[in-house]
Amino acid sequence: MVRERRDSEQRPSPEALLEAARREESASGKLKIFVGAAPGVGKTYEMLQSAHAKRKAGIDVVVGFVETHGRAETEALVRGLEVVPRKRLDYRGQTIEEMDLDAVIARRPQIALVDELAQTTNAAGSRHPKRYLDVEELLSHGIDVYTAVNIQHIESLNDVVAQITHVRVRETVPDSVFDRADAIELIDLTPDDLIQRLREGKVYVPKQAERALEHYFSPGNLTALRELALRRTAERVDEQLLTHMQANAIAGPWAAGERILVCVSEDPRAAGLVRYTKRLADRLHAPFTAISIETRRSLQLSDDERDRLADTLRLAEALGGEALTIPAVGRRIADDVVNFAQGNNVTQIVIGKSTRSRWFEITRGSVVHDLVRRAGNITVHVIAGDDVPGEAAPKTAVQTAARTEPFDPLPYLKALGIVLIGLGAAELIQPRFGIENVDLVLLTAVVAVAVRYGLWPSLLATVAASLSYNFFFLPPIYTFTITDPTNVAAFVLFMVVAMIVSNVAARVRTQADTAIGRIRTTEQLYAFSRKLAGTATLDDVLWATAYQIALMLKVRVVLLLPEDGLLTVKSGYPPEDQLDQADLAAANWAWSNDRPAGRGSDTLPGAKRLFLPMRTGRGPIGVIGIDNDRTGPLLTPDQRRLLDALVDQGALAIERVLLVEDMDRVKRTVESERLRSALLTSISHDLKTPLASVLGAASTMRDLAGALSDTEKRDLLATVIDESERLNRFIANLLDMTKLESGAIVPNTALHDLGEIVGSALRRATKILTAHKVELVLAADLPMLQLDAVLFEQVLFNLLDNAAKYSPAETTISIKSQRERDQVVLQIADEGSGIPPDEVESVFDKFYRVQKGDHVRPGTGLGLAISRGFVEAMHGTISAANRSDRSGAVLTIRLPVPAQTHALDTAA
Repeated sequence: MVRERRDSEQRPSPEALLEAARREESASGKLKIFVGAAPGVGKTYEMLQSAHAKRKAGIDVVVGFVETHGRAETEALVRGLEVVPRKRLDYRGQTIEEMDLDAVIARRPQIALVDELAQTTNAAGSRHPKRYLDVEELLSHGIDVYTAVNIQHIESLNDVVAQITHVRVRETVPDSVFDRADAIELIDLTPDDLIQRLREGKVYVPKQAERALEHYFSPGNLTALRELALRRTAERVDEQLLTHMQANAIAGPWAAGERILVCVSEDPRAAGLVRYTKRLADRLHAPFTAISIETRRSLQLSDDERDRLADTLRLAEALGGEALTIPAVGRRIADDVVNFAQGNNVTQIVIGKSTRSRWFEITRGSVVHDLVRRAGNITVHVIAGDDVPGEAAPKTAVQTAARTEPFDPLPYLKALGIVLIGLGAAELIQPRFGIENVDLVLLTAVVAVAVRYGLWPSLLATVAASLSYNFFFLPPIYTFTITDPTNVAAFVLFMVVAMIVSNVAARVRTQADTAIGRIRTTEQLYAFSRKLAGTATLDDVLWATAYQIALMLKVRVVLLLPEDGLLTVKSGYPPEDQLDQADLAAANWAWSNDRPAGRGSDTLPGAKRLFLPMRTGRGPIGVIGIDNDRTGPLLTPDQRRLLDALVDQGALAIERVLLVEDMDRVKRTVESERLRSALLTSISHDLKTPLASVLGAASTMRDLAGALSDTEKRDLLATVIDESERLNRFIANLLDMTKLESGAIVPNTALHDLGEIVGSALRRATKILTAHKVELVLAADLPMLQLDAVLFEQVLFNLLDNAAKYSPAETTISIKSQRERDQVVLQIADEGSGIPPDEVESVFDKFYRVQKGDHVRPGTGLGLAISRGFVEAMHGTISAANRSDRSGAVLTIRLPVPAQTHALDTAA
């Protein structure tokens, strides 16, 4: 029993199975990376040897780009393979050769060799700024790619390599590219063997090799890089092994439940903390979050510092973490960090070592020391960054415009005017109140300028007020000379106090303006979110998103969503805006590669618009394009951050609507399957039963014709006729329901007498009502009704058939009608057992039949559904209920009195 329970618990992981299925069904190519610890270990050589092996196995292999570095062995291997001619490009006055991406795609080999994965390809005419983006495009076209990279080019290891070698590598590859590789082959070589190759001239030319041996290629550096390559490759292999174990229900290691929090700021070394946290999270198989605490000091950051902080947070997201900015609540930043960590079950915190002086920490406190003291059971990692200065996160792929405010002399002139008014007021009060109160009047003028116009006008007002105080009030007056030492102290003190007060007042004004701006932006974002929450259709969401972005950022907006495999413009503001071919190409590239493209970006910058992918947790769902009439970058850093917030809200709303549509489609599919099953069941029963009766009666008459009496023959013929009519009604019901669902039934209405149609229906239903009594009570004053006589007769026939079917023989079926104001009410009641209370609303559903026992004649379950469709087509209503006077059901039809009939009755 224990063994059975253990076996049942070792089920494959759904996530691992889904990932395996996704890889198998994906149309993209496979990526194999040859990794080395340093140049010269033989990555390209091994890649070419593998290519030759594949070629001998009959696989189509071409060389897209391979750099031989003049090595004879490598050149010999290249000569045995098909090489796609390179594209020649002009770059800074020189002609360089690059991979012809379009030619490789047009050639469509099974495997393409693309060397130097981390290389920058930003020459004019290149489609992508980085080689790995070319590789991603090849993979998207279903082409397998072999490529090579050194371990120092991996983004998360950038700081570690810099600390080891004291060389900052500028060309890096995102970890996501490395992690998505289907296969990784580590090309390992001992440091001694690599140094020997270097001395033999197999890596660099002699002079370059000598410099390399003195610096980068030292035995210590190579040993450390080798260990780094082994560890990083082992981590990736371990991930693949774990996925395999989970997909095949093999018992193995699982995540330990660690959660890591890294504290970031505008400091350039914060990106190094994020990379360290990424490596720590990979080792622990734990998620990590990057957090920034927003304090009053944050309002004083420059645009470069804000951009650096935003880029660091984006780097955390690019490395697979979560990025958050939260406002400060407590008096100390450490309290806010600890509160967040405790509330989110964080087990480890990463923070950078402070570089501030001891005096600063004594007077203002130390976040690091406070965090260590308050962390409790949470582990705190204090990372030093003094030896090797950290490099900031890579800049965003979209250029932003600097915030330039033109010089306006008017506030300065107004500041002098306010000081002049204060001077006049001081001259008026001096004779009465003395010189002791003059400085207060001038200080009031300085404060008024600071509050109204900010720091720099207030500093000018401070200088003007100080000089005025000296010139007009300190003896000897009307001169800038001060003879009394006491007055010198008063003058200096006045100037110091004025500067301090103006600075404090200006800072308060700046904070107030910033707070007001944020409140206004928050209100607009809140109103936008409420508007999106209240929209139910995709068109409304797209229009609201385009309009709000255009309104808040003063740009033109287009929104594109995929439709039938193509990116299509779905909305825009202004609505009449059109896209040219360059814009469409940029939009499609942004959608295919999930990266910005177009104006101000690294890819296709010649387009008129800037296109940004709209993402949610499920991935990209669309593309937004913006432009304006100005030249240069479209957005300032603050506007870019606001655009990100607006796009995120719009993307979530679009995803919500699409999910609702998906759910509706699923419901319709489930309903269709249910109806299909019911239809098949009905057909198999309701066609087979009458056919069997007809076949049995006919075969009896054929085989026993001479032995049957006339009465028996008439009975058999009656059975054939009755069952044929029943079969005819069944087929008619199916046809009527098909016409209703397709909208093919259009009532041919005219004024008819209700009594005549009721009589025609009773005559038609004579056979099915043979075993029942019929009570007919029609009001005498009924007006003519706008009806389709044929359809309404079918409605009454279906209702009478239903009443006869569900009521015992010898009971009464009553038909009553009366007028209620502007309606005519017709009721058909039986004396059966009635309708179960919880099934009253279901009786009009297709293929629905109340289970009442074997005495009920079988039916299709379509009669009442057809009746409702016909009645509603004639602008009436039909409902079902149980009788209040006795057992039984009552079906009520309400039909409107035509306007012309109502007018005639009123005139009469």
